[in-house]
Amino acid sequence: MSTKPYLTGHYEPVADETSATALPVEGTLPPELTGRLVRNSHNPKPGVTPSHWFKGSGMVHGIRLREGRAEWYRNRWVRTPALDGAPYLTEHGPDLTASTAGTHVIEHAGRLLALCEANLPFELTPELETVGAYDFGGRLRSAMTAHPKTDPVTGELHFFGSSPFPPYLMYYVADAGGHITHGAEVPGATASLKHDFALTRHHVVFVEGTVTFDPDEHSGIPYGWNDAQPARIGVMPRGGDGADRIRWFPIRPGNMLHAANAYEDEHGRIVLEGPTVDREGFRLSWNWWVGAPDRGTEPNARSYTRRWVIDLAAGTVDERVIDDLAVEFPTLNEDYLGAEHRYQYAVSFPDQDGLGGYGIVKYDRRTGARRVRPTGDARLPSEAVFVPAAGGTAEDDGYLLTVVSDLKQDASRLLVLDAAGLGQVAAVDLPRRVTAGIHGSWIPDSVLDRDTREG
Repeated sequence: MSTKPYLTGHYEPVADETSATALPVEGTLPPELTGRLVRNSHNPKPGVTPSHWFKGSGMVHGIRLREGRAEWYRNRWVRTPALDGAPYLTEHGPDLTASTAGTHVIEHAGRLLALCEANLPFELTPELETVGAYDFGGRLRSAMTAHPKTDPVTGELHFFGSSPFPPYLMYYVADAGGHITHGAEVPGATASLKHDFALTRHHVVFVEGTVTFDPDEHSGIPYGWNDAQPARIGVMPRGGDGADRIRWFPIRPGNMLHAANAYEDEHGRIVLEGPTVDREGFRLSWNWWVGAPDRGTEPNARSYTRRWVIDLAAGTVDERVIDDLAVEFPTLNEDYLGAEHRYQYAVSFPDQDGLGGYGIVKYDRRTGARRVRPTGDARLPSEAVFVPAAGGTAEDDGYLLTVVSDLKQDASRLLVLDAAGLGQVAAVDLPRRVTAGIHGSWIPDSVLDRDTREG
């Protein structure tokens, strides 16, 4: 049995691909949940021990719901060259197709794309079979972030590509039809790790933390904490000429992997929030990711939600930790992406002292209230994906979809929670325990170009 924490417990890889139909349902699935929940995981093939959790090959898990039924579950490896051992670095330079494709899976312009930030996207069929590397018709010539943002008003996909070598940061926009309409280098960027970013109605927001390129890191992910790396936020106007007007604002040392949201408030200030770790938090998480002896029992043990308020007129940033609960994987009703929102959700973890536990968290940003739905001992939920309710009018009229890994039962369930009160609406029993993963999406049938009636 492996001693690597990312190959044990909730993260133990499954050894094969499978399909199951007519899944048992407890409760009543809302009829508007007609589509697919797809989510990614690092799942190396049997006999393969990656040197870092992030190096594990991607496996996408899908659950098909339709008109109150749970029609199927299936899991498929993303069949990239890296799955069969092809190296990322070759004598000709980086191979952008040699991807783990194990971080996220999204839909844009009718395509399902499995993402890993060091590579090109990989297109999948609605049944999760691999089509191949996707470069937007030859317009994408760099890596693509695993965290693109879809503008809920225009349907545009905003994303970036980052690298530890120049050009450090490229910014792209693809229109609702999937055609890249803008691509430019962002001046002034550094080799700091940029995993996620944020989008407001008028600005693009990048975060450069205290983690940067480290040539002496031999895990295969060449990054490490460096006190000499300035932490800062870059703000630039959206649009074709915005990169020439980026402004950088210094912030406290730290590292933010995932942004909850950003928006312009009534005073024109930019408000950005996201879970962030300090030096010790990064050390504990990194040691877990690489399987070093000096590590906590969980990653994210010192990951606390931070808020930055950037006053563009005054040139200042107000920064503070706004919650003392260890959380990660923030989500929201994405109709509010880039706009002021009241509610956001996250997954809670035990802290560095083992206090707290796994659960789904709801924040009311207007009142400051925090509600936690514990999932139970040894039951780890996945990122909570928000799906709007049919005819809903309030921001939290909808459902949260999360897959819970249950070590006690060696099983997994899809939970459908009421996003308003976090009560259980329905649950779907899955045919196996699903490897704890990272990010995923709800894909309604209506947005796929392909005919899904036979899928």
